[in-house]
Amino acid sequence: MTKIAEDFLVKADEKAFDLNHRNTINHNIGKYNAAVERGLTKFENLENSKKKAHMVKWRVMENLDKFLPEFEANFQKRGGKVIWANDAEEAQREILNIINKNGGKTVIKSKSMTTEEIHINDFLEEHNITSLESDLGEFIVQLLGQAPYHIVTPAMHLSKEEIAKLFNEKFGTPIDFTPQQLTQKARELLREKYLSADIGITGGNFLIADTGSVVVTENEGNARLSTTFPKIHIAIVGIEKIIPSIADLDLFLPLLASHGTGQNLTVYNTILSGPRQPNETDGPEEMYVVLLDNGRTNLLAQKDQRQGLYCIRCGACLNACPIYKNIGGHTYATTYSGPIGSIITPHLKGMKEFKHLSYASSLCGKCSEVCPVKIDIHKMLLLNRRDAASQHANTKTEEIGWKMWDTSMSKRSRMDMVGGKLKNFFLKLFFKKMWGKYRDMPEVAPKSFSKLWQEKNKQTPKN
Repeated sequence: MTKIAEDFLVKADEKAFDLNHRNTINHNIGKYNAAVERGLTKFENLENSKKKAHMVKWRVMENLDKFLPEFEANFQKRGGKVIWANDAEEAQREILNIINKNGGKTVIKSKSMTTEEIHINDFLEEHNITSLESDLGEFIVQLLGQAPYHIVTPAMHLSKEEIAKLFNEKFGTPIDFTPQQLTQKARELLREKYLSADIGITGGNFLIADTGSVVVTENEGNARLSTTFPKIHIAIVGIEKIIPSIADLDLFLPLLASHGTGQNLTVYNTILSGPRQPNETDGPEEMYVVLLDNGRTNLLAQKDQRQGLYCIRCGACLNACPIYKNIGGHTYATTYSGPIGSIITPHLKGMKEFKHLSYASSLCGKCSEVCPVKIDIHKMLLLNRRDAASQHANTKTEEIGWKMWDTSMSKRSRMDMVGGKLKNFFLKLFFKKMWGKYRDMPEVAPKSFSKLWQEKNKQTPKN
């Protein structure tokens, strides 16, 4: 077992029995679930919308080699510049080159999972460049030195009392500040940063091929401020975020908003098609789009599992998952947590190191049920398990154990060869630590039903 998998089991064990954490997360997710339930009633035919979105994303993934160059050509027509980054290191290097070329020292960032994926804040700090998160949730976890807890709501794991305490320690605000007062304080702190920042960095919710545009959807307006005041705007976007046409936003923006937060639409929906044009009053002097691969083509090569790339990052599967709700987002130790993280991370970062995430599931299917683009998530989890076994990514001990189990379970006489006492001994010897820490171990009966039946009817056992 890898160190990453061992740490996962330890952290999962801690979080699953942390009642304060469970109460906070269930309360916060409960509010989202209630809002989402109301939001989904706005669709006349939700199932058809999800099927259509699935087909659009299928078409994109099957023709990614055509849509990406189309986006690039159209974006460049309006003065934008496109950088293709094969991995996180290449993306970091290219971003640093842009900042150094323009003499930048300060960066203002809007919420973006791709920037978390390439650890841009830590990287820039190592090169003496200040990078500040402007999304309230991201700002809070940055103050704590933590990674985002959730794809949509980074500080979901914190109560308002914990945030008030943090602001009191960092900024001297009263300990009894309300959420509204805390938000106002954050706004005061951040507003001046927009005006003084040299570089604005965002992600992108969608890339539009036919117009060469980056679409950013948000609720706080920080992305608009991050792209309007700084002279340079860098958008870091995964290659899978492409959609064919601007007309497709009519489908995807409501699906994303309703499944993410329960809104009909998020508050700010911005379409960015390059740097400021001669007839425009605001916007950056230069705009770059970094098209990030970072393992996505590995997943694209998997015909059975490439639909993991259809994800629009709404977070619905996290909110639905009974495992996520018990062990929390940080336990996964990945950029993308929950069910969607479990199916894509082994392909993005390595099956051997992250195959354990595909086993962190009850296979209840709730994630597949709520997905707005109909990704068959629980089937993908099983396919990852299949690949882990076929690639011998499991430990030798595990492989030998399953081989012995298969041999004994495939024949009735072998199953009955060992009596109940010996079976109980082996259960306690091998599984007490794993299964019996918080529960009573099951007791195997002295004789199996098959044995009792044979004795009663004096029958010879069948193989």
